[in-house]
Amino acid sequence: MVQTVRELVEIESPSDDKPAVDKLGAVLAEKFASLGGGVRIHPARDFGDHLQIDFPGARKIKPVLLLGHFDTVYPLGTLANMQCNVSGDRLHGPGALDMKSGIALMWHAIAALQGWNEGLPRPVTVLLVSDEEVGSVSSRRIIETLAKKSAAVLVLEAAAGRKGAVKTQRKGVGDYTLKVKGIASHAGLDPGKGHSAIVELARQITAIANLNDPDRGLTLNPGVIRGGTRSNVVAAGASVEIDVRIRKAQQAAALDRKLRALKPFDKHCSLELEGGINRMPMERSAGVVSLYKKAQQIAEQIDWNLEEASVGGGSDGNFTAAMGIPTLDGLGAVGDGAHALHEHILISELPRRALLLAGMIEEA
Repeated sequence: MVQTVRELVEIESPSDDKPAVDKLGAVLAEKFASLGGGVRIHPARDFGDHLQIDFPGARKIKPVLLLGHFDTVYPLGTLANMQCNVSGDRLHGPGALDMKSGIALMWHAIAALQGWNEGLPRPVTVLLVSDEEVGSVSSRRIIETLAKKSAAVLVLEAAAGRKGAVKTQRKGVGDYTLKVKGIASHAGLDPGKGHSAIVELARQITAIANLNDPDRGLTLNPGVIRGGTRSNVVAAGASVEIDVRIRKAQQAAALDRKLRALKPFDKHCSLELEGGINRMPMERSAGVVSLYKKAQQIAEQIDWNLEEASVGGGSDGNFTAAMGIPTLDGLGAVGDGAHALHEHILISELPRRALLLAGMIEEA
């Protein structure tokens, strides 16, 4: 498994570099085809092509969908300064945790089940997308189409924390951009004739910050601000990009109404709001709980107390859970540092993660 993870990590695949992502996609297609999977390529224009691999099974029942992504947040060339290496129990490298190790677990769990059973006990569909890190714009339709045909969705994103908890809740995610249009003037000669979009935006950001309600799992983060042209010009334009997280689906519409109801403090300025919630929350539904209990029972067979967790980040599992398809997330590797220089996985945790996945393929 370590060798497989290293092979995938050492092929860089930033979301915005289609040739690089497609290079890894070709390797993955060949690897899963070597197990007897039927590979289908879903072409994408602006991102890497998405991979669907279908495996037949002994039982004629709905397949289980193994869901993951092979794009990363790291630009091409990162390996030069952030090398893939093994140090003690840790395997370091860009994308090792999020989530190339999860793909390796898929491959090895399928291979093991085939060895034990002379074939898979039930049909399995593997879907590996190339744009999860940038919103899954081109892959969402494929994800939802395959989820509708599946008995359950198992998401191989990284586990939660060092205890390796699976994820039974994820917050919904939204992106908004608020644009302010003001009136430009010379900051020295005619300061009174201008109406600063930057000043207006600053007041709007304060109003947006007041919408935060962390006790209810509702957070808004004004993360990127742009505005103005020169220091001696009263700014005619400014904007802010806002990251939104919600715990419950019903929070989406209420928050959207509040953001669209914002009014300018300066009547000479105007506001324009774009965006919305792009991933509804993964809520702890009956279907999610049922899968978690099955996972617990499998883990108990090897004296493993498998815990569950709720996290703030979103994944493609949000899409499938919001459709009412039983979904369990965080079945991937255990480690730390996703998207960071110290990203790594714990090698010693890989065998039981693979065993858990194999059991879930059988039981889901």
